Amino acid sequence: MIMKDDLLWASWICVLLLLPFQGLAQDNYSEQRKRMLEEHLKPRGITSKATLSAMGSIPREAFVPDSKKPFAYDDRALSIGEGQTISQPFMVAYMTQALHLKTSDRVLEIGTGSGYQAAILSQMIDTVFTIEIIKPLAQQAIQRLKNLNIANVVVKIGDGYYGWKEKAPFDAIIVTAGAESIPLYLVEQLAENGRMIIPIGPHRGVRQLMLLKKKNGKIKSRALMPVRFVPFVRDKQYP
Repeated sequence: MIMKDDLLWASWICVLLLLPFQGLAQDNYSEQRKRMLEEHLKPRGITSKATLSAMGSIPREAFVPDSKKPFAYDDRALSIGEGQTISQPFMVAYMTQALHLKTSDRVLEIGTGSGYQAAILSQMIDTVFTIEIIKPLAQQAIQRLKNLNIANVVVKIGDGYYGWKEKAPFDAIIVTAGAESIPLYLVEQLAENGRMIIPIGPHRGVRQLMLLKKKNGKIKSRALMPVRFVPFVRDKQYP
């Protein structure tokens, strides 16, 4: 016959046995984050100390569904629902580094998605403005950022094609979805000497990651690399 005291002791033993494994899981993510830096980022040209520091401090596992957490530090895009993805770590780091950000820069992100890219930017600049057209994703991103006590990201639910005129001009704009052409509204909202990075090309095809710079009111652009991104989602009420 099992006594009540025996059950109580058994329960405590189970708790004590679980605690080391829970700690191991947390340490495992930390180790995976370090390996991400050493194996996926640094060898491929990510040298910016600010970018590496941000990538090493933000927990990518917090921005993916539970079923995807075991793959959080694989260097690949992962589904986050609503037909959208979280970009591979290298691409997040590469796009971030390419903008050469300063702490005082005003930065606009188009396509909040999971909130991961905005979280990375939040470690590097004073305030991040980000727009997401898919309401459930925006709400989830807001909650994730809140859970991590990230308070310098401002999220707007809306059509990113039109930018955020009220907060413009921006020193940098990062577009995390593929467009078939460069949105002129975003170009107009770039400050003098502002930079924009955006994937351009046909949907369901290979795009070019483009870096644009505004100088004396004119835009100069160059292709950085071929990429694949989910399409830019538009509000159907607009042309």
